[in-house]
Amino acid sequence: MKPIHSDSEILSIQESCEIAATVLHGLVDATVEGINTYDLDQIGKNMIEEFGAESACYNYRHGSNIFPAYTCISVNNEIVHGIGRIDRVIGSGDIVSLDVCVNYNGFIGDNAKTIAVGTVEPSIETLLEDTQEALFLGIQSARAGNNVGDISFAIESFLKPKKYGIVREFVGHGVGRSMHELPQIPNFGNAGTGPVLYPSMALAIEPMVNLGSPKIRFLEDGWTAVTADGKPSAHFEHTILVTEGDPKILTKVKN
Repeated sequence: MKPIHSDSEILSIQESCEIAATVLHGLVDATVEGINTYDLDQIGKNMIEEFGAESACYNYRHGSNIFPAYTCISVNNEIVHGIGRIDRVIGSGDIVSLDVCVNYNGFIGDNAKTIAVGTVEPSIETLLEDTQEALFLGIQSARAGNNVGDISFAIESFLKPKKYGIVREFVGHGVGRSMHELPQIPNFGNAGTGPVLYPSMALAIEPMVNLGSPKIRFLEDGWTAVTADGKPSAHFEHTILVTEGDPKILTKVKN
C-alpha cells in the first residue's frame, strides 16, 4: 500500500507542520548562552500546549524505554534524541540541535535545526551550512516519479566528497498519523533505487552529519546518540509534500 494522503489529511498534516515549525522557531530564539536544556524543553512543552497540540516525543516508546522529554535537544557531539537536563547549560561556542515533533488532531508535524550559540570554529560553521544544503538538495529530489534513492543519493553525493561522517543508524521517514511511517529515507544510497515517490506523500527528510567518523554510541539514558569520536554533529529536517511539480515544504512558519 502506498503511503498517499487524501486532501483532508494533507490539510491536517500541514496544520501540524505549521505548529511544529512555529515551536521550533520559538526554541531557536530561546536558545541563548546561560539557559539549560531542561528549561528549553519546558519552553517547547508550553508552546506546543498553547497551540492545542501534543508532543509526539513525550512518552514515545522504544522497547522498554520511554522518552521523558517534550522535544529533543542535542548539544555538540550529541546527534539526536538528547534529553533536556538542568545541569546541561548552553555556553558560547556550543551548537544545539533542536528537534520538534508534534501531534495535532491526530497528525504529525516534524522538523529540526542545528544552531550555533556565540562564535564557533569555522569548520563547525561549515558543517552546519553543508548539512542544511544537503537537506535542500534532498528535498529537490523528492519529486513524483523519482525514487527514495534519488533523495538519498542527492544528500550523500554532496556530503561524501567533503569527508563528513553520514549517520547510517537514523533515517528520514514518511509522516502521517504516526511519527515514523514508510518509506524509510536513508541519507545515503543509489539513485533510481527504493520505493517510487507519488504525489500526496508526506516525507520527513533529515540528514544527520558528523564532523568526523559516522560511528555512534548511546549514552546511559538509552536515548541520546552521540558521535563515537566526540566530534560535533549537525541535524536539519523538514517535512515536505511530494507533488506533481516542485516539492512543498510544510514545516514553514505561517506568515
